[in-house]
Amino acid sequence: MQDEKAFIAQLLNPETQNEAFRKLLQLYQKPLYNHIRNMVLNHDDTDDVLQNTFLKTYSNLGNFKGESKLYSWMYRIATNEAISFMQQRARKQGISNEEVQQKAINKLESDVYFDGNEIQLKLQKAIAVLPEKQQLVFKMKYFEELKYEEISDALGTSVGALKASYFHAVKKIQDFLHTD
Repeated sequence: MQDEKAFIAQLLNPETQNEAFRKLLQLYQKPLYNHIRNMVLNHDDTDDVLQNTFLKTYSNLGNFKGESKLYSWMYRIATNEAISFMQQRARKQGISNEEVQQKAINKLESDVYFDGNEIQLKLQKAIAVLPEKQQLVFKMKYFEELKYEEISDALGTSVGALKASYFHAVKKIQDFLHTD
């Protein structure tokens, strides 16, 4: 994006914010959708979380300090919104986050928006048995091909801890795929 500070100023200016927000949607809707979808797995739930992400972005833009890129900040909002969504769902159903993931995996086969094959479904099942942090790091690194520094910005975790989480996730997934 040309000058991010100028763009943020447009987003904050009542005269230019509608057009600037449309541009923001155009730029970030698809990558944020994909990130959220990797976490919550269901299309309709993803749309809800994505909408909440943009609402929160819009309402908190005045608090954006510019210490990171705008997209990194929005990515962090999307991550937190997706995690909160999954935790709320688990609480409402009286089950663990992992069980929520298992239910979402089971529904993937009938999801018209999931175009994966049997191998991809098996990979999703392997990911679902990982602890939440390992799931998140694995999905961001493997599916979204983010650099550790980008993941660190989004999650507020050290690069070393992320590398360790990713290593353990890969090992557990390999074990799961070889025993199943």
